[in-house]
Parts: sequence; C-alpha cells; structure tokens
Amino acid sequence: MRSKIKDVRAMEILDSRGNPTVKAFVTLSNGIIASASCPSGASTGEHEAVELRDGGASRYGAKRVLKAVAHVNEKIAPILIDMDPARQAEIDRLMIHLDGTPNKQRLGANAIVSVSMAVARAAAVDAGLPLYAYMGGFAAVRIPMPMIMPVGAPNFTEAMLYATHTFHALKDILSEKKYTTSVGDEGGFAPNLKSNDEACELIIQAIETAGLKPGKDVAIALDPAASSFYGDGGYEFKKSGQGKKSAADMIALYRDWIGKYPIVSIEDGLAENDWEGFCSQTAEQGNKIQIVGDDIFVTNTRYIARGIKEKAANAVLIKLNQIGTVTETMEAINLCRKAGWGFVVSHRSGETDDSFIADFAVAMGGGQIKTGSVCRGERVAKYNRLLEIEAELGKAAIFENPFKGAS
Repeated sequence: MRSKIKDVRAMEILDSRGNPTVKAFVTLSNGIIASASCPSGASTGEHEAVELRDGGASRYGAKRVLKAVAHVNEKIAPILIDMDPARQAEIDRLMIHLDGTPNKQRLGANAIVSVSMAVARAAAVDAGLPLYAYMGGFAAVRIPMPMIMPVGAPNFTEAMLYATHTFHALKDILSEKKYTTSVGDEGGFAPNLKSNDEACELIIQAIETAGLKPGKDVAIALDPAASSFYGDGGYEFKKSGQGKKSAADMIALYRDWIGKYPIVSIEDGLAENDWEGFCSQTAEQGNKIQIVGDDIFVTNTRYIARGIKEKAANAVLIKLNQIGTVTETMEAINLCRKAGWGFVVSHRSGETDDSFIADFAVAMGGGQIKTGSVCRGERVAKYNRLLEIEAELGKAAIFENPFKGAS
C-alpha cells in the first residue's frame, strides 16, 4: 500500500538576511516527515511569481509571512491530504488551480513552492532514494560547475579547492590594498573599487596568486544585473561619472571585457525589458560566451519561449521560487533542453540552509549551479551537499567544463 500525505503544515522562519520566510513540512501516512524552506530574492524580475508578505506595521518591517503560512495550513493542506506524494505534477497543478492567479499572488509563491519542494523530498524519502536520484533517475550523475567557474578542475572536490584557494587569495589581496573584506548577502567581497575593470583584474590576480591559470583553470562569469542601473532609456554609470550608456554601448563594453579577460558567461548584461539589447548581444557574442537571462525570463516558459523564438540569449537562470512549483521549474528546464540552451540552477540572495537546489541541479543535469561564494553557511550548505553527492556517486560522478570546445 502506497504512502499518502497525512499532514501539511508551515511555519515562519528566518532567511540569511534576517527576514521571515516560509518553511513547510509534509508528513506521510508511514510517519515520514520532510521539510523545505523558501528563499527570497533581493533583485527580482517584475514578472516573477509573487512572494506574499503581510505588509502593514510589523516588527519585521512589514515582511512577515504569516499570511502565506496560514494559506499552507488552512487552504493548501486540506486539498493535499490523502494524495500520493509521488504525483508531483498533479499536486502542483492543484495548488496552482487553488491560487487561481497567473502569478500566485493569492496564496503566495513562497507558500506554494515550499510545499512543492517538501512534497518532492517526502516522496524521495518514501522511495528510499536520495533526492537527486529520485528526481533525475539513473542519469543524475553530473555534478554542476559552480559559478566561479573552476573549468579546469578534474572533479567537484578539486573545483571547490580551486574556488576556496582563489577566495582566500582575493581576501589577502584586498587586505593588502586596504580594501574592505566584509562580504555581501551572497558571501562575495564588496569592496569600493575604483572601476569595473579593477574587479576583473583583482580576480585574475587572485587566481594567479592561488597558483592557478586564468581561463585554463578558473574562468570568470559575470552578473552585471543591468536592470539595477537602467533608467530613463539608458544605463547609468553614476559612480564612475561615465554618464548614460545605450544598449550598444553596453555590448561594446562587454566586447572589450571578453577580449581582455577570461569571461565565459554574462548574466543579465542588459535590462529585463531590453529584449532588443539582449538579441543584439546574443547575435554578436552568443557564439563566444554564454548569455544568461534571469530577470528577462523569470523561470517562466512564456518568456523563455519568446526568448528562444527571438534568440535573445542562449541560457536561462533557473530559480524555483521565481515560478513557484517544482513542476513548472522542470517545464522551464525542458524548454531549454529542447532549444539546445544552457540552464543554471540558482540560489537567491536571501537563502536558508536548505540544500534542495544542490540535489535539484544534479537531478536536472545542466552542469551549472549558482549558489554564492565559499563563505556564509547558507551558501556552503549547498556546496557541502554537492560534495556528499559526488562521494555517493563515486566513479559514476561526472564533472566537466560546460564550455569545453567553445570558441
């Protein structure tokens, strides 16, 4: 007799920025209990699924998620009782139908995705399989490349050594130059540099100081997050005093950087609504590097399909809470696969110690993960889980440069 969902409940916990988020628990009829926590983005696309927060006066600055928690406990739970946890797609569709809005604004994507992930985890435990094997089957053996891009590493364990050696070398270099070595939300250093070029130059210096070769051992992936400095029809470089740049100017800047630095990937090099700019960059640079769309696609098949049709990129950043269910996230990935596009499973700036995306990245087999620096526990939790998965897989594990053979 197959196990059934006996109980679903949620509670409010804190994410890595000290803000409330949702943690869901799914209990099966055989006593198995599994949980999952929803992350929260700081830089969000305008078309993302809605993260429901309470608003109003609050000790957490209107950021409490008690409404989302109540929706899990009072609205989602009743419709999932006695469901087979292995019927992920059906369960996710029920929650989507219950919400009844195109962007999950009624129940909240944070409520829905935490339950969706917890269901998947409960089903995996019930099946007696690791989450990556349950979701990806026997083919789930590819360990993803972290976004510091240790492309020359022979395996993930060595890749993390490359990453940590570079991280510590960079810290020493910044200290020597009297720059701050405090870290931001995602564990990366946040010094007040003189220029954008200096950032790339310091990273290259750190790679070399770590005894590694830029481009051969460690490459660079950039996330300019261009929507954050786009306004009034142009890209504003206020700090450097360069004034406003057009999309063509931005593409020329990236062209210059690609020529000078070992860059293999650029994410959100143009603003989320600058479809023409994305298409132009991809036409010029897409045969040289990976052009990743995040805010422009928001893990949504509608926007990804448009991007494929218009050739606006060649890869998509994948975030579970950006669309709101495991099933819809997998559909977005399948669309990328059919188009021959890359995809990068990603964290958010407000994370928890939940390592779901580590297993998910292996299950999906895309070969890339973005989960922050090798600093801060909520980031390292994902890397440590990937180290465990590689050890579990043993000789079956595959780790390879996703850009091998690229021009």
